[in-house]
Amino acid sequence: MIDTNLEFTDKIGYLLFKKGIIDVVTLEKALAAKSSDQSKVKRNLAQILVQDFNYDHDTIFREVALLYAFREFDLKLEEIPAERLEKIKQIVNNAGDSAKAVMLENHVLPYMFDEKQREKLLLISIDPTERNIPKIAFSLNAKKYEVMFVKKKDYQLIVDKLFPPENEFLKALEESPSEMSVEDSVDKNLDEEELDSEINKSALINLVEAALIEGVRKGVSDIHFVPKSAKRMDIVFRLDGGLKIWHSQENTSPEALIAVVKDRSRGLDRFEREKAQDGFIQREIDGHIIRFRVSILPMVGTELKNKFESVVIRILDDRKVIKDLSLLGLSGYAKDAFEKAIRQPQGMIILTGPTGSGKSTTLVAALYQVIDPTVNVLTVEDPVEYVIEGARQLKIGVKMNFEQAIRAILRHDPDIVLVGEMRDKETAEVAIKLANTGHLTFSTLHTNDAPSAVARLYKMGIEPFLIAYAINIIVAQRLIRRLCANCKKKVTHLDPVLMETLGLNIEEWKQYPIYEGVGCDKCGGSGYKGRLAVHEALYFTKELKQIILRSGDEVDEEQIRLQAKKDGTLNLRESGLEKVKLGYTSFEEVISSTMDD
Repeated sequence: MIDTNLEFTDKIGYLLFKKGIIDVVTLEKALAAKSSDQSKVKRNLAQILVQDFNYDHDTIFREVALLYAFREFDLKLEEIPAERLEKIKQIVNNAGDSAKAVMLENHVLPYMFDEKQREKLLLISIDPTERNIPKIAFSLNAKKYEVMFVKKKDYQLIVDKLFPPENEFLKALEESPSEMSVEDSVDKNLDEEELDSEINKSALINLVEAALIEGVRKGVSDIHFVPKSAKRMDIVFRLDGGLKIWHSQENTSPEALIAVVKDRSRGLDRFEREKAQDGFIQREIDGHIIRFRVSILPMVGTELKNKFESVVIRILDDRKVIKDLSLLGLSGYAKDAFEKAIRQPQGMIILTGPTGSGKSTTLVAALYQVIDPTVNVLTVEDPVEYVIEGARQLKIGVKMNFEQAIRAILRHDPDIVLVGEMRDKETAEVAIKLANTGHLTFSTLHTNDAPSAVARLYKMGIEPFLIAYAINIIVAQRLIRRLCANCKKKVTHLDPVLMETLGLNIEEWKQYPIYEGVGCDKCGGSGYKGRLAVHEALYFTKELKQIILRSGDEVDEEQIRLQAKKDGTLNLRESGLEKVKLGYTSFEEVISSTMDD
């Protein structure tokens, strides 16, 4: 039983319990932890719930802020003027290194002096109850101060902008560039052990580690190591869908640099240079565990004496996992149809599109909507990209391959299944069988649009009646570049030729605020920063099912497209044009990224 005097003994616990944020069992355990806390600085109940019981930080401390009447600081990073950010940085740096360390350690920053009371300093903190706040205010020479609660994510964005973490490996490279070259070692045809010795003495390890860190911090999806000659290797980043050279390593054998990558990876053989290899790397970067998937392929080079290999490292950052369906960019009919499809007790949800179109991101977000402790969720993926909380992700390896895992899940009492990709008839048949026998099934296909996914399954040998009654929805997806918010400008004159090419009424489109990218430092001069998804949702209505059931030697894709249009489906280009209307992207980007159906 909860003590009736709880409101007086612990106001935070009483409030959180009363609002249903914590249950009675958790409250009792947290109170017990508080009373037995032997630490020098006693923690309050909110801190214990976040640190020991893994409650969401912002949910708990927002309530604490409300309880003690702390204002909430709700400005986003992009809403804070540049001169204000510079002033904050100046105040912190002027306080000295010791005071700065205390501020950053306790997640407190000065924001500004109150306009009404010039001697009162406004501080922002992710925990307004932090005991060191008075000490911090004193170090900043504030006669008076007020603390405002700021969400943890927003605080971190501000800190990263003001004090970006230093890449120690890049710093080491800048300090000792002369150590980089191992050209002489390779030219003398040293054996592997001698080459290994030279590599370890050189700065190539710093270069590889620096590339991993920079890739994560810049939001890169893939890092490419591309041999260009016997003495040159390019390191290329894929950012927002495009490739851009990050560093060209001259006067170094590509074999030496690739040997370093292999040595830093698990599952790779340094001495194997004539077949494909797959491995992985794991690092803690800025306090987060980041996984890297390494793919190595032998390639033809210009020098016969060299055995060149191409390396691509995919960055798997679990912080990029989207759990909120509203953040996927689905809108209108596509959003309504998708939400309806995943709420069905059984049936199949298929995402289709080329590699790198964000299919996995959308599937994982959908999966998070239906995961709960009452259902057994199994996933079969090769390779596994993201760890999904609440799901049992089967491990593919030498002793159990993808096809064996697919067959085995039928005997493992699943409720919901994610099949990473329907790559052949056998996989598709098992996935269809799961969907037809009372399971909600998620999977992907590689096709250009949603109607052609139906034809693909038919050509695999799946019967029309199984396709018609097993599938709830097929969603085609593409990623298109988002206009840079910093430099985009309004288009004052619509190009008649462009509008005619798109089949659009120029007079009708004059009512919409159309934008184009100019190019600035923040977007690297491209006019675009970040990407967003466009979708084509083919929901299986009764009419659509009848068209599929009547299929003869082949599926009539055109008839499916016409029916889908009647049902309210927008094709990928039409979906892209909706984003143009909202000012998110440009006509040119939509044209280059989608086909006109």
